[in-house]
Amino acid sequence: MDNEKSVMEAFKKAGKPLSSKEVSELSGIDKKEVDKIIKKLKASEQLDSPKRCYYQPK
Repeated sequence: MDNEKSVMEAFKKAGKPLSSKEVSELSGIDKKEVDKIIKKLKASEQLDSPKRCYYQPK
């Protein structure tokens, strides 16, 4: 499974908005890599940000 799918799985399993640090802990992916993936997913409008530094799937 690629990192992007792992990040999306972490969001779906949590069922609540997560910070990049929490996603990193849940998925086992380095935080810097998670930050890049979140930025990419946000640009492609797959993620929403309900409050600063927290994200959730749309």
